[in-house]
Amino acid sequence: MNIEAEQLVAEYFATGTLSGLPDRHFIDGAWHASMFGDRMESFDPGLGRAFHDFAAGGKPETDAAVEAASRAMKGAWGQMTPSARGSLLMRVAGLIRENAPRLAVVESLDVGKPLQEAEGDVAGAARCFEYYAGAADKMEGASLPFGRDHIGFTVNEPVGVTAHIVPWNYPISTLARSIAPALAAGCTAVVKPAEQTPLTALMLAEILQQAGVPNGVVNVVLGTGASAGAALVANPGIRHITFTGSVDTGIAVMRAAANNVASVVLELGGKSPAVVLADADLDRAADDIIGAIFENAGQICSAGSRLVVERPAHAELVGKLVERAGRLAIGHGLRRPRLGPVNSHQHLLKIASYADGAKSRGIALATGGNACIDPASGAGWFFQPTIFDAVPADDALIQEEIFGPVLAVQVADDADHAVALANGTQFGLVAGIYTSDFAAAHRMARDIDAGQIFVNEYFTGGILAPFGGNKKSGIGREKGIQALRNYCKVKTITARIAGHDR
Repeated sequence: MNIEAEQLVAEYFATGTLSGLPDRHFIDGAWHASMFGDRMESFDPGLGRAFHDFAAGGKPETDAAVEAASRAMKGAWGQMTPSARGSLLMRVAGLIRENAPRLAVVESLDVGKPLQEAEGDVAGAARCFEYYAGAADKMEGASLPFGRDHIGFTVNEPVGVTAHIVPWNYPISTLARSIAPALAAGCTAVVKPAEQTPLTALMLAEILQQAGVPNGVVNVVLGTGASAGAALVANPGIRHITFTGSVDTGIAVMRAAANNVASVVLELGGKSPAVVLADADLDRAADDIIGAIFENAGQICSAGSRLVVERPAHAELVGKLVERAGRLAIGHGLRRPRLGPVNSHQHLLKIASYADGAKSRGIALATGGNACIDPASGAGWFFQPTIFDAVPADDALIQEEIFGPVLAVQVADDADHAVALANGTQFGLVAGIYTSDFAAAHRMARDIDAGQIFVNEYFTGGILAPFGGNKKSGIGREKGIQALRNYCKVKTITARIAGHDR
């Protein structure tokens, strides 16, 4: 562990908090208290108690932030060259790396996830800014072949002020993947982090300012979704919204955007299958599936929350998974366990209700199935790594997103049946395919309805790979060059260049 990270972890366990944590809105380059003085608490999921508090705002704060972002679009930021924006984003990437230990410790503490996972998230955020720094001056338009008497071309322009609604499960990485391309395109941003996990968004705003991003270009407003989030997406000054969260909230965001004819990218979750054929490397598949469902305690939109396994491999693969799940050490995120807590007590109750309901329906429980505590402290919001076996296709474990460390196993008769089971939900975010037959893998990749397909691996691709879902998993794509298009409007210019007819 990095020495600075060790010191921060020691400070937290000695004092119950960390010094210097941000606690106010960041608007127009300055820290602001809430207009009405409201406050909220940040909770440590590993101990189940509050460790910090922060300002909670609503419409007055979001209006001020949108106004600041609008002014910034007309100021120095709007005049900056793409290459200069790219240089700024590269400085941001460097500063994230310089501040990585503190960012990771705070992310782990706020979310609950194991520190090593938070370190990976912070490294990914730096890489995200680095990637879009290189793309800022490469957003070329196109020439239009009208013929010798006319000239025509397109110009990519920034769409304007953008809103970024960030979820609680991956605060810094989700924020980075949306504001980095927005800034590369020349837009300004108003960020509303989840009320459960606001801290690294505020820390990142401060890093952006240190890198030289002008005041008002990135603003962070704190508060609940009902107060700050709803006010932000309804503001007529917002021209684009990037939202990650639940289907129901995404629908509400889309309706609000429609009132102002603003564009949206919605990443709304999933019930993603890992499909394992009988000829697959079962040890490799088992290792990947354990990570796919139990990383961040299963609180991942693209988690491999379903296993669709061909019948001849079913018993052996489930046995391997149960054995591996039994070796996962549970503990406080800052102590680097394999499995950390879930983010809130309310969410723990939701996960437990799914497990209890499945048991009451007679679904076979292969392992886990209960809420638990950190054995070291006797506290925290934890749920055992859980596997339900041979689950019917119409069961809630298959059809609904639990968003926790719960794997539902479905048994397929053959590859075609596996594809049908994989497609048998309202979601279509990602899917994994495991087989030694590459032709079969490509046929299945063609036929499975999902925005991203992994073959003989899970969670691969990184910032280069466009990410987003089909069906109720969302609209649009983030990451990759594709994401830049979310933040551009295309202007077409045509002109007659021939002389007058005589």
